[in-house]
Amino acid sequence: MANLDKIMKPKSIAVVGASTKDHTIGSDIMKRLQEYNFNGKIYPINPKGGIIEGLQAYTSVLEVPGEIDLAIIVVNAKFVLDTIDQCHQKGITGLCVITAGFKETGAEGAELEKQLLSKVKEYGMRCVGPNCLGVVNTNPEIRMDGCFAESLPERGHIGFVSQSGALGGGILNILKDLNLGFAQFISIGNQADVNAETAIEYWENESDVEQILLYMESIQNPSNFRKLASRVTKKKPILALKAGRSAAGASAASSHTGSLAGADKAAAALLKQSGVIREFSLKNLFSTAKVFANCPIPKGDRVAIITNSGGPGIMATDAVCEYGMQMAKITDATKEKLRSFLPSAASVKNPIDMIASAPIEHYQQTLETVIADENVDMIMVIYLPFLGLKDIDVAKAVMEIKAKYPQKPVIGVFMTKSEFFSKLSDMNVNMPFFMYAEEAADGMNRLNQQRLWMSQPEGKIPCYDVDKSKVESIIRKSLSEGRDQLTTLESIDVLQAYGIRACKYGLATNEEEVATLGNSIGYPVVMKMTSKTTSHKTDVGGVRINIQSESQLRAEYRDLIAKLTEKGLIDGLEGVIIQEMVKGSREMVCGIATDPQYGPMMMFGLGGVFVEALKDVTFRIAPLTDLDAKDMIKSVKAYKLLQGARGTTPAQMDQIEETLLRLSQLVSDFKFIDELDINPLLISEKTGEGIAVDGRIKVRLAEAKSALNMDCASCCA
Repeated sequence: MANLDKIMKPKSIAVVGASTKDHTIGSDIMKRLQEYNFNGKIYPINPKGGIIEGLQAYTSVLEVPGEIDLAIIVVNAKFVLDTIDQCHQKGITGLCVITAGFKETGAEGAELEKQLLSKVKEYGMRCVGPNCLGVVNTNPEIRMDGCFAESLPERGHIGFVSQSGALGGGILNILKDLNLGFAQFISIGNQADVNAETAIEYWENESDVEQILLYMESIQNPSNFRKLASRVTKKKPILALKAGRSAAGASAASSHTGSLAGADKAAAALLKQSGVIREFSLKNLFSTAKVFANCPIPKGDRVAIITNSGGPGIMATDAVCEYGMQMAKITDATKEKLRSFLPSAASVKNPIDMIASAPIEHYQQTLETVIADENVDMIMVIYLPFLGLKDIDVAKAVMEIKAKYPQKPVIGVFMTKSEFFSKLSDMNVNMPFFMYAEEAADGMNRLNQQRLWMSQPEGKIPCYDVDKSKVESIIRKSLSEGRDQLTTLESIDVLQAYGIRACKYGLATNEEEVATLGNSIGYPVVMKMTSKTTSHKTDVGGVRINIQSESQLRAEYRDLIAKLTEKGLIDGLEGVIIQEMVKGSREMVCGIATDPQYGPMMMFGLGGVFVEALKDVTFRIAPLTDLDAKDMIKSVKAYKLLQGARGTTPAQMDQIEETLLRLSQLVSDFKFIDELDINPLLISEKTGEGIAVDGRIKVRLAEAKSALNMDCASCCA
């Protein structure tokens, strides 16, 4: 990763396409580099030579007498490849291609970008862009503003990656108003080479970057992103705004920077499994960033609230509790000390209400007293304007105490005029301030989320003893018959081969076999048709339940055969499956769906007829860790049903987790499985086991044939 230093920590920069013409990118970049006092050498490159912004211009990088670390390229797209050749000749290994006209424009541009990347790799370079805003490093030793945003960047400790140049530029322009600053900024544009993952890895051990912010429209390599982000989020927070949530938004993302947006539920699963905090608006992204910029990670989730008004204190308490955090139990010693200076009308319980007449001194003394309480992990300070008390004076007083005791997060809620927040933007603040208590509670929740993630052990991907060869033979048989859909019987056989608990079952092809099986399994039983041509059994009356005797079973079988014959569906019939009938009112669903970009996703949730209606399901990207499986089960609303609501037998959570992990292993072993449904996964009233009552598996035919060496070429060979 050291060669990214040539881009982010250059000692010399060539601006290829530097211009004397005002309000051009070549002119603006030259001005920004000089106005921000870049600590290295700047070489303007222009075919006409001359003087640009008071500096000697050269007609080519090859004419420059000194070494060059970074070339910022702003020439027409048709000249970019030749420029890269010249940069290679000069020994330049860092490129930032601001020029547009590549894959975002269509097929011709995509081909040009392909050639660009080929040269970058061949020459051992690193390249930001093309079609980007530029790069920034605010470190006093570097001071590089290599982009064409209107405002100069504010100093801070955030590493920010933006896939949208214009959005990145807009944010650079309002950093002062946000009371935030960047350490480094990378506008990745079309991300031909350097992408979000590159930046995450580069900033992992960069002490100047204390948190990482991402604006993304696509994730190029989900598995690599997961590996890197899972590691880095254990050291520092990563906040992401992933655009393209709606179908229309995904389409817009595709045309905007030539990216392909995957399904949002897959992106959400990936970010969650990677420990990345996902925000859904720029407002929330920067509100959370403000919290992490000014607060340490707390030791726990116990919150104390200090207020000068009862109502906002109660609303703040509600917000804290709704996030699942605790209201801190203030110690008796703390209460006694508070009583020593607060008026008798004040409440020293949590929330601590100092009442409306509270002077600045009470804010200071109360905060100093509460921050020392060992039962308190985070503090919210609420101010409402009363009795001529000035908001900015209270803020300064509170920040003085915070400076003395930096070990705990303190967040201010100042329900006052907007001018207050404008004044803060001109100050060096050491704590975040918000207008409303709900915003502060949200920030505390994000701090707690990061605390929990960092303290969580690393998940493990177990490997179970399974019958892989049996599954392969089942799939081969289906492929040899040209079927991408396994029959019900084949699907259940696959599940059992991977140790997934299914109903006791057997296949019968005539009435006598049906009766024998029913008698051996024991009544009541279920009868299901299994067909190579009909996958939705219930639609044609192919499922008969609660069969209580041999005579009823024979009658149901004869009726099924008659109806299939009548409908012309008898030819595809393999036979019928006779299954034990498991009693249970709790129906779950689990399975696998494949996203074209993110790969196989595991699903778990409320099943049966409620799957489509209530959509109480959750997704994770395979392969699952043991912690992923636990989290999936706990994250659905139906979890309370599994715990044993209203006197039902609690579900065997470990066994259900193992079912999900075995499915994950199945799709890892057979990557061409496209869809798999166990619906329902019935929770037994008797044992609490999750039992697969029905199964459906579909594969990607061509991919499966290739993976199992059954394609045409191998057949001919």
